[in-house]
Amino acid sequence: MRKIKESKICVVCKKPMEWRKSWRNNWQEVKYCSDRCRKNKRVMKSNTPET
Repeated sequence: MRKIKESKICVVCKKPMEWRKSWRNNWQEVKYCSDRCRKNKRVMKSNTPET
């Protein structure tokens, strides 16, 4: 039987991401699914409309 892995949604691309062994020590702080999303966080934030 496989253990169900935790998942989160990337704050930039909104894609689901599953727990990775490399993230085991800081899973609570993980926000981005990839380096690409982490580097593009400013671009995506500027595209969101402000209220």
